[in-house]
Amino acid sequence: MSTAHRGNRHGRSEQARQAVLEAADDLLAERGFAAVTIEGIAARAGVAKQTIYRWWPSKVDVLLEAFTEDMAEHLTPEDHGDLGTDLRAHLATLAGFLTASDPGAVFRALAGQAQHDPQLATRLRDEHLSHQRVRDRLPLERAIERGELRADLDVDTALDQLVGPVYYRVLVTGSPVPREFTDDLVAAFLHRFTARAGGTTSGTPTA
Repeated sequence: MSTAHRGNRHGRSEQARQAVLEAADDLLAERGFAAVTIEGIAARAGVAKQTIYRWWPSKVDVLLEAFTEDMAEHLTPEDHGDLGTDLRAHLATLAGFLTASDPGAVFRALAGQAQHDPQLATRLRDEHLSHQRVRDRLPLERAIERGELRADLDVDTALDQLVGPVYYRVLVTGSPVPREFTDDLVAAFLHRFTARAGGTTSGTPTA
């Protein structure tokens, strides 16, 4: 979870905190993980280096917090009242976030670094990605409540089948993740798991 920053004796510092997080995102997207430094973040954000160290022990901590906030803001699925619509929208948003945004570049860099840093891998998985998984479950859980999916559905396995191929393309093959690909994932899932036929859930994908 994000660290609670309480500012200093000069008053609230939320504006400075946001400037630091945005600077970290921008620098990583521009220069790559290895070239990002606390000094560079401080210069881009217009704050003292000591200010950053007072809030975060390292550049990894800055990047982790920036990524976590971005996920919560951009990857919370909307409730359209229909499983097919919810899943198509969410998977398309997820694909765009991971492949075409600065926060997505942060994620790819952290995931790569985690291959050489077991402590970072644990933190990324347990303290950050686990929260996104809770959000990813929402469309399925709402569909169970509406009766669109069986009550005994293994939600975690179903979720792996939906989002797993997206992460595989982003992190392993590097292949594009177009809307057609994510819509096809949803169509295959609905064909296998929807509890009732008809309605917009099994209909033609919409833009």
